[in-house]
Amino acid sequence: MTRDDALAELAALEDPKVREVNARHGDNHTVNLTKLRALAKRLGANQTPLARELWATGDGDARLLALLVLKPKDLSADELDTMLREGRTPKQQDWLVGYVVKKSPHAEALRVRWKGDPDPWVESAGWALTSDLVPAKADGLDLPALLDEISVRMKDAPERLQWAMNWCLGTIGIHHPALRERVLAIGERLEVLKDYPTPRGCVSPYVPLWVPEMVARQG
Repeated sequence: MTRDDALAELAALEDPKVREVNARHGDNHTVNLTKLRALAKRLGANQTPLARELWATGDGDARLLALLVLKPKDLSADELDTMLREGRTPKQQDWLVGYVVKKSPHAEALRVRWKGDPDPWVESAGWALTSDLVPAKADGLDLPALLDEISVRMKDAPERLQWAMNWCLGTIGIHHPALRERVLAIGERLEVLKDYPTPRGCVSPYVPLWVPEMVARQG
């Protein structure tokens, strides 16, 4: 399938209702994600040349499709860095970090690079990668220092970065009992996401509620 073939298929799948819903969350894709994944499955994995062409269009749906069909090992650290800075929607960042960067040989180098970046959007990706290490690969992390930084910066951080820091805070509390009391104290003091609207049956992202609930579920 060529780039133009893929774009034509995406255009045929556009749904104005999907566009409207996603726009409220800062996203710009217009195709139902189940249908998008079905198209990616038909294309097959390891389609990096096509993925590069799709990403270069700047189209939201094309970029998500690109992230599903490329081969992470084919991309350099600089290419991944450029993609992160270009993909300024939550879904593009989440998929780039979760589906591509985490499977890349450059994941750790980019985690360190991004976490120290002055752009809050880029830094949030560094925090997301850091959170992924907390449950089982925290030996290389200074968890108390991360808590120090969160304690000072999270309250006034931009929304995307604040959310990433909050996720790291909660993940530390869930998986590291020795630090749990401090984590809960930070959450109670900062009150970040305390009033976040949480649907029935879901767990609040407010750390003093989220951490005990997830610990209880672990049994």
